Amino acid sequence: MLLAVDAGNTNVVFAVHDGRDWRGRWRVATRADRTSDEYAVWLLALLQHSGLKPADIRRCVIGTVVPAALYNLRRLAREWFQCEPLVARAHLDWGFAIKVLNPEEVGADRLLNALASHHRYRGPLIVIDFGTATTFDVVDEDGSYLGGAIAPGINLSIEALHQAAARLPRIGIGRPQAAIGRATVPAMQSGIYWGYVGLIEGLVSRIRAEFGRPMKVIATGGLAPLFAEGTLVIERTDPDITLEGLRLLADRNPTPILQRTAHRDHA
Repeated sequence: MLLAVDAGNTNVVFAVHDGRDWRGRWRVATRADRTSDEYAVWLLALLQHSGLKPADIRRCVIGTVVPAALYNLRRLAREWFQCEPLVARAHLDWGFAIKVLNPEEVGADRLLNALASHHRYRGPLIVIDFGTATTFDVVDEDGSYLGGAIAPGINLSIEALHQAAARLPRIGIGRPQAAIGRATVPAMQSGIYWGYVGLIEGLVSRIRAEFGRPMKVIATGGLAPLFAEGTLVIERTDPDITLEGLRLLADRNPTPILQRTAHRDHA
C-alpha cells in the first residue's frame, strides 16, 4: 500500500491507497517542530482503527510546501514504515513540461494538482485550490504546466481584517444571501464571500482571454464547494486532486522497497 503525505501550510493530510481505493484520510495541524515519533503515535492509532498495520505500507510519497516539516516526515517514513519516501520536486518525471521561468520555485501542491487534474479531466484547465493561499493553475491541452496566479487565502484575509481593524470582529466564512450587509458582521461576510467570488470570476475571465481557447475550471480544497455555490465559472469540485497527484507521481517514479527489520514495539 501507498502512504501519501500532503503537508500544507495549515494541515498535513495522510492517506493510504491500496492500489484501487483510498482506505483512509487523516489530517493534523501543521507544526514544523512536530517530531517523527509524535506523528507516529497519532498515525499508528488511526491505521489500527482502520484495520491497517505499519507492515501494510510498502511505499511513501511526500508533497510539502513547508520545507521545515520535511525532515521529520522523512524520518517517519524511514523509521516507522521502513520506506524511502519519494519527495515531490520539479526534477522528477511528471509526464509533462513545466513551462515557467523557475520550475523549482513552483509549490509541489500546484504541480500535483496539474498532474491529477489533467489525468482526470484533460485540458486545457484552470485548477483553483482554496488553501492557505488561493491558487489558480493553468494546464495546457497536453498537460503542460503554464503557471498561474496566487492570491491570499480566505481565512488569511478574514484574520488580517480582524487584526488590522480594531472594531471588526473575527468572523466565520459563509454564503450571505444579500450583498448589502445591514450590520457589521453581514457586511464583512458579504465582502469576504462575494469579494472572493468576484476574484474568482475576474481571474478566470482574464486567464481564459489570455489563453485564447475554452478552458474547464476545476476547484479543490475545503472551501471549494462553498464558493462553487456562488459562481457558474467553477464547473466541478474535486477534493482528492492533490492526493491523486501524489499517487500518480509515485507510480511514475518508483522507489526501491527497503528490506524490513524489526523496529521498536510496533513491529
